[in-house]
Amino acid sequence: MQHQPLALAISMALATPNVIAASSVATQEQTLEHMVVVSSRIEMPIRQIATSVSVVTQEDIDARGYINLAEVLKVQPSISVSSNGSVGSISTLRIRGEEGYRTLVRIDGVDISDPTGPQVQPQFGDIQSANISRIEILRGSQGLAYGADAGGVINIQSGSGQGDISGNFFAEYGRYNSTNLAADIGGASNKFDYYVSASDYGTDGFNSKVSDSQDPDADGYDNTTLHARLGYQVSEQLKLGFVARNTNGDGEFDGCGFGESASNNCSSEFEQTNILATANYAYNTSEHAFSFAKTFVQRDSLNKGQLEFGSKGTVERLEYLGNTQLNQASRLVYGLDWEQESITSADQNRIKRGYYLEYQNELLNNWFITAGLRHDDNEDFGEHTSYRVSSAYIWAVDDNELKLRGAYGTGFRAPSLYEIEYNRGPFSYAPAADLALKEESTKGYEVALAYSLSSGSRFEAIYFNQQINDSLYFDLATFSGYLQDDGQSRSKGVELIADIVLTKHAGITVNYTYNDTQDTAGQQRILRPRNMANLGVYYHIEAFKLSAHIRAVHDFIDTGTKLDDYEVFDFTARYALSEALTVSARIENAFDTQYQDVATYNTSGAAGYLGVKYQF
Repeated sequence: MQHQPLALAISMALATPNVIAASSVATQEQTLEHMVVVSSRIEMPIRQIATSVSVVTQEDIDARGYINLAEVLKVQPSISVSSNGSVGSISTLRIRGEEGYRTLVRIDGVDISDPTGPQVQPQFGDIQSANISRIEILRGSQGLAYGADAGGVINIQSGSGQGDISGNFFAEYGRYNSTNLAADIGGASNKFDYYVSASDYGTDGFNSKVSDSQDPDADGYDNTTLHARLGYQVSEQLKLGFVARNTNGDGEFDGCGFGESASNNCSSEFEQTNILATANYAYNTSEHAFSFAKTFVQRDSLNKGQLEFGSKGTVERLEYLGNTQLNQASRLVYGLDWEQESITSADQNRIKRGYYLEYQNELLNNWFITAGLRHDDNEDFGEHTSYRVSSAYIWAVDDNELKLRGAYGTGFRAPSLYEIEYNRGPFSYAPAADLALKEESTKGYEVALAYSLSSGSRFEAIYFNQQINDSLYFDLATFSGYLQDDGQSRSKGVELIADIVLTKHAGITVNYTYNDTQDTAGQQRILRPRNMANLGVYYHIEAFKLSAHIRAVHDFIDTGTKLDDYEVFDFTARYALSEALTVSARIENAFDTQYQDVATYNTSGAAGYLGVKYQF
């Protein structure tokens, strides 16, 4: 069945004002306007956006206390995470059932994708949550301005570089001899603003591999991350910026090598450095942003201390992003990007170019539409055009708001340099060695209804449907290399979201995702839970804050193996001894649930942590 006409019809139907609207929406004083940038790369009120966007605040991150970014994200709607062991292990984050390499991650505007992996994607196992103040998540095939496709976009902001000098120091200790230290400082003086942070995490870990049961050993991990963001206001119209980030992660794991060299004494070393220089210029009704970014990555895998595999790579990227306010109701967003991706250790590289244009308009009062077009030119796989259309209509119900929205988008992903080279290399054989890989194409749509109360409570229901044509996968049957799954695989489902304000001191957050995934043969795709739910309860009064969370994952498989359903309970409490000093305690997996996210790997048992935070 062809869904494109249906999606377009739905999106346009949503643009028709409902005759039951009795009055205009609540005023700005009645309805809090939250601003986000992730949908179209420019700041927009979230109530006007027709795509699916989630926001995680500093308070949300502190309330749960998770160390790794993937742990923070997987309590959000439609996000699942599978990890090959404990913190620092290979982790895959899927949004709406799509692979992690279809998700773009930026920190302070820096793309942190690793070009040396089998697919170009962020190394989620090495991204810590320390010193992150805000996360915006764009779910679905709507990343037009980024060149991303079906998975979505995660836009991360570090701490504050505004106002008087301020900072934090945090220390935590817990099970598995885990220590987490983090510090940051930021502020502004005259025309100069700055933010600098550092974090250091270490753990002895636990035995990651299920098969390592005769003589189990703990698999530890260490991570040090340095981050700096600087800005200088040259004039009222011109601001210069610079971002630098370095991540260094060393981990232990089981099951490296082959034959007589097979070992459980394995380790990995990962280092990534990102730099970004920006110039933002605003004049009259237009804004223009220019940037240059470069990424350096080195990954090494060692067996008994001897180098078994290593790779190095770089990414260079030039971007221009502009937007012009045409009149009070309409805006034009436009841009271009140039990127050179290289695996320097294998002497591979290629250049990609992209151009995009998006028109935004409030056609009538509270009726918002966007229409965008993107053209990509890939040095290896030619030219492709993709687009996105969206529409949202809002009307008032007494002091509350009801919002109906829909969006449709397309995209594509070219085979990575690694996938291409592997099939050409000495370890590949038929059928993979004889296959000329081609690009994947994607398309997807969503429709949603949201109800926002003046009290701050909010309810939303979303239906999504996205498809991947000719997806690439590694041949796990004969290990011949990368194959093309000719045909259409899909992911469709429903998201139900509620943020309920009970009193000024207490509330509930809950989300449920039903995700029906199928490969081209009609079988459920591996490691895609059909049912996921998160329930959080928070309570705060004066100096005391309490947060409890339950995560449930049901109905999923891993390469022919049905994994057990599970529920995990986490608990966090914080108490402010003074304005400057806070102590915290948290328990992860409080009931010591035995579960697996990947069939051959263990997960952590019950783990308790104590922490202290000083802020000035």
